[in-house]
Amino acid sequence: MASRSQPPPLPPPAEPQALPAPTTIRALSDDLLREIFLRLPSLPSLVRAALTCRAFLAAVCSSPAFRRRFRALHPPPLLGFFVSANGTEMHSFMPIRRRSDPDHAAAIRGIDVFLTRVPCDDDVFPGWHISECRGGCILLVNWESKQIGSYNPLTQALDLLPMPPDDISKGHRGKFIPMRYFLLSSDDEAPDRSSFRVVYSCHDKSRVRATVYSSATRKWQILPWSEPAPAQPASGKYWLLAGTQVNGFLCWSHSWHAYIVLLDTAALQFSFIDLPEDLKGQSHLYMIGDTKDGKLCIVAAIEFTLFIWFRRADADGVDRWMLESMIRLDREVLRATKGSREEHEELKVFAILDGIVYMSTYETFRDATLPCWYLSFCLETRKLEKLFFGKTDGHMHPYIMAWPSSLVGNNLGP
Repeated sequence: MASRSQPPPLPPPAEPQALPAPTTIRALSDDLLREIFLRLPSLPSLVRAALTCRAFLAAVCSSPAFRRRFRALHPPPLLGFFVSANGTEMHSFMPIRRRSDPDHAAAIRGIDVFLTRVPCDDDVFPGWHISECRGGCILLVNWESKQIGSYNPLTQALDLLPMPPDDISKGHRGKFIPMRYFLLSSDDEAPDRSSFRVVYSCHDKSRVRATVYSSATRKWQILPWSEPAPAQPASGKYWLLAGTQVNGFLCWSHSWHAYIVLLDTAALQFSFIDLPEDLKGQSHLYMIGDTKDGKLCIVAAIEFTLFIWFRRADADGVDRWMLESMIRLDREVLRATKGSREEHEELKVFAILDGIVYMSTYETFRDATLPCWYLSFCLETRKLEKLFFGKTDGHMHPYIMAWPSSLVGNNLGP
């Protein structure tokens, strides 16, 4: 009988192969993390992501180049407007709502809009007055207590300083006219970002003077009087307007003549430049500001048309004001606000910061105290954006989120 063949023995079971370790976000290099962070929608989102862990924070803090790229893609966001009232009311805050960005809303909720750390007496009037918002801080002046305050509503950091010395008025000719205060904040990449300067200005019948306070020395430095203005005031004593701050310069327009007084805040030197001749005596129509790249610009609003001047070198290499464009916005404004020309008479520009024009519809022929729309217009993209609708009686101060110091340099400790 034939024998049966036996099946070959089964091979021994294979050793189980170890599965590769899963790649997590913590295993990514700093370069890859920064590429991911660049795709976040806003600065508040970056703050939230960077503070998740020490590795994420280190990736942001260790790279100035990344911070420059992020700021180029995502400019510091407008969080709202502080309103300095003209009447007896306390200042107020108008938030900018971004439903698509919850981190933006979280940043707004973190603002101390009532300035609770600023000292005050309940029965003192007028109390603190808002002079300017700059670099995430508010510059406050209290004429009753003779104090000046720099306050960051997000970090609640407060600095109090004394009023300027009386010596600033020495040597004036004619009537001595005090003007406004300006806050000069430090650069985002400065070694000591807590340092700041405050400038207080005044003028007599033909010259300008300023005194500068430094938080480093805690002293006021009085600058010499400027050279006489190129044209004497035609009449009256208030020949300079309140002034504005533009990328390293303080600018005051003449009330009647076609020129601007400049103070270079780095060199602390006064100079004079011309205005477009069409704007002579038209100070109620225009504002001076800066473009996204820091160049001087002027925007005038006549009804619903914006007239935009840039200061550039001409064919001879001489800097002049050049009318860049005239932009009609009546259709865009009426479409955005769902209003009509019977409701909105004209546009009024009240600030220009980093190439963004802030303005409102203005009902001059009906009632200037009625609620109106507040809008922004980007000089680079020509995009009009609706901000909010409300009634305000006072000066509007755009509050823009500053780059947090926690995201700069080595803040990780030992």
